[in-house]
Amino acid sequence: MRIRRLSDWLPTTNKEVKLRGWDELDVILFSGDAYVDHPSFGPAVIGRILESYGLRVAIVPQPSVHDNLQDFEKLGIPRLFFAVTGGCMDPMVSNYTASKRRRDKDAYTPNGDKGFRPDYATSVYSKILKEKFPDVPVLIGGIEASLRRVTHYDYWSDKLLPTILETSKADMLVYGMGEQPLREIVELLQKGVPFSSLKTIKQTAVLLEEDEKTPKNKNWDDVEISSHETCLKDKKAYASNFKVIEQESNKLYARRIFQKVGNKKLMINPPFPTMTEEEIDASFDLPFTRLPHPKYNKRGPIPAFEMIKFSINIHRGCFGGCSFCTISAHQGKFIASRSQESVLKEVDQVAQMDDFKGYLSDIGGPSANMYKMKGKVQSICDKCVAPSCISPVICSNLDTSHKPLTKLYQAVDAHPKVKKSFIGSGIRHDMLVPEFNKNADPKELDAYTEEVMTKHVSGRLKVAPEHTSDPVLKLMRKPSFKYFHLFKERFDRINIKKKLKLQLIPYFISSHPACEAEDMANLAAETKDMGFQLEQVQGFTPTPMTVATVIYYSGYHPYTLKEVKTPKTKKEKEDQHKFFFWYKKENKQWIKDTLNKVGRTDLLKKLLPEDTSWRKNKAGKAKNTFDDTVTYKPSKPSRRKNKGFKKKRR
Repeated sequence: MRIRRLSDWLPTTNKEVKLRGWDELDVILFSGDAYVDHPSFGPAVIGRILESYGLRVAIVPQPSVHDNLQDFEKLGIPRLFFAVTGGCMDPMVSNYTASKRRRDKDAYTPNGDKGFRPDYATSVYSKILKEKFPDVPVLIGGIEASLRRVTHYDYWSDKLLPTILETSKADMLVYGMGEQPLREIVELLQKGVPFSSLKTIKQTAVLLEEDEKTPKNKNWDDVEISSHETCLKDKKAYASNFKVIEQESNKLYARRIFQKVGNKKLMINPPFPTMTEEEIDASFDLPFTRLPHPKYNKRGPIPAFEMIKFSINIHRGCFGGCSFCTISAHQGKFIASRSQESVLKEVDQVAQMDDFKGYLSDIGGPSANMYKMKGKVQSICDKCVAPSCISPVICSNLDTSHKPLTKLYQAVDAHPKVKKSFIGSGIRHDMLVPEFNKNADPKELDAYTEEVMTKHVSGRLKVAPEHTSDPVLKLMRKPSFKYFHLFKERFDRINIKKKLKLQLIPYFISSHPACEAEDMANLAAETKDMGFQLEQVQGFTPTPMTVATVIYYSGYHPYTLKEVKTPKTKKEKEDQHKFFFWYKKENKQWIKDTLNKVGRTDLLKKLLPEDTSWRKNKAGKAKNTFDDTVTYKPSKPSRRKNKGFKKKRR
C-alpha cells in the first residue's frame, strides 16, 4: 500500500501551498467540480499541465458563492492569471433535467450532493474574480466555455445568448482540449509578453474593443458571421452562422471567425492541429494520484469518480458528427489516439490500486471503436469540410481497421492482475456492419465483434441506433435502421455460435427535431417486432453548439436553411414517450385514438393486435430515473421470451 502525502495533490488551501514551500502562486484555478486528480477530469488535467510547465498552481474546487466570497480571496493574487472552468459537464446539464427540473444529484460532488455548483458557473466565477481583482487576467475554458464561445441558444433560459466572453467578462477563452494553447500562452507569458497582447494564439477567443485594431496573421483567412444583434432579430441568420462555425471547427486549416457583439468584436482563432500520439501520451503520463483530494474523505464518494475509477481512456475526438452531440465541437472530429505503451502503463497503475479487484470498467473513449482511425491520405483530410466522416456514408479515405483496437484489448487482458476488461463506452455498431463499412475486411469486423462479445461484455451489449425513421436518422447524421437489423443478425449468430446468452440493448431518442408522433409509433412497432421491450428512452435536450439545437430554436436546418418541425411543448414530448410504453394499460386507448386519427391502423395492429395477447402477461413497471430517461424492467414472462436475458447484472 502506497502512503500518499497531502502534497501529492495540487494545493487547495494556504496550508497546502506552504507545505510546498511556496510564497506565491502563478495560476489559481477555479472549478465547478470537486477536485479529483485523475486524467478523466478536465480541471485536474489543466492543473497538471500548467504544473508541468514549471508553474506553481493551486485549485479552488467548488468555491462558495453564497457567503462573503472568501473562497475567491483566500489564496491571494496569482502572478500570471486566474483560470476558470465550470467543470466536466455544462453546469446546466449537471443541474437540470430535459424538462428543466433540478436534478437530485450532482455526480461531480461528494455524496452526489447538489447545490455546490451554481448555474452558469463559469460566468459566475469569472465575474466575481473580475469584480474583486479587475487588473488580473481571467482565462476561461472547459466544456461550458468551449460550447458557448459564440452566439448560442440556451435551453434553460429559453434565450439566445452572446459569447460567454461577454457574459463572464473574462479576458480570454480557450476552446476544445487545452494542452496546446496553454503551452503557447505560458511560453509567451514567461518571456514577458503581457497577457493583453496574446491575441493570435490558436484555439483561443477574445473580445476586441470598438477602437481596437484587428491583429494581423498572414497565415489565416478570415470570415465574418452575422452579428449577435442580427441573430436576435433573424433566426435564419442565426442558423446560417452555425454552418460556418461547425465547418471551421472541424477543418485542419480553418479560418479565423469574427462576430460583432454590440460595439465589440468577437475573434475566434483557428484550432491547433490534432494532438500527436506523443503529445496525448504526455498529457496522460502526468503525475496524477488518480484519487479525489483527501479533503473529501469524510464527505462520501464522488459518483463520477466511482464510475471511472478503474477505466482507461484510450483516445479523444469523434468523427461521427451526430447532430445532437457536442463531442466533435469540443474534442474535434479527428481522432487523437494514445500509444499502446501509454495505455498499458496506465493499466499497470490502476492494477496497483489498493481496492482493484481485477476488473477494468471501460477501455474506451467518446466512441469505443475509433481508436487509431484516421485518413489514409492526409492531403484529402486537409481539404475536407464535412462535419462527419461516416455520414451519410463512410468516407473512402477513412481507415476503419479495428485491428489495433483488438490488439490493444488483448494486450490489456494479458496483464497478470487484470481478470476482465469491459467496454463501457458506446460502440458504433454501424461500423461493424460490412454492408455499411465497406472499407473494412468483414472477417476483421467479425473478429472485433466476437472479441467484444466473448471477453468484454457482462450480460448485455448496449448500442445506440437512436431511431428507426430514415428521415430523422438522416438529420441526426446516423445511418439507416436497416444496419441495426444487420448488426443484430451478426450479434445473434455469434451469440449462438459461442453459447453466450448475451442481450442486445438498443437506446433511442424521442422528441428530436424532425421526429413526429407517427415516427415514434413506427419505432415502437418495429422494435416490438424485433422482440425488444425498450429499456432506456432519452428525451432530446438542446445543448449549445449542435445542429439539432440550432434547429430546435430557429426552426431551420443550418446547412439547407429549410424549415424543420420540432416537438417543443410538454404535451408533444409526453405523447412521443407514450409510444415507447405501448404495453402499459393507461396508454392503450390513447394509442388507439392517435393512430386511428392519422389513418395508421397498420401500426395499431402491430402494437395492439386484436387478440391482445400481451394482456395475458403481468404488466411491467416503468421507473423514471430522471425526467429525460425512462427505464423499463421486463416482467418475468418477457424475460423468458427474450432469449439470452441474463439476470445477473454488472
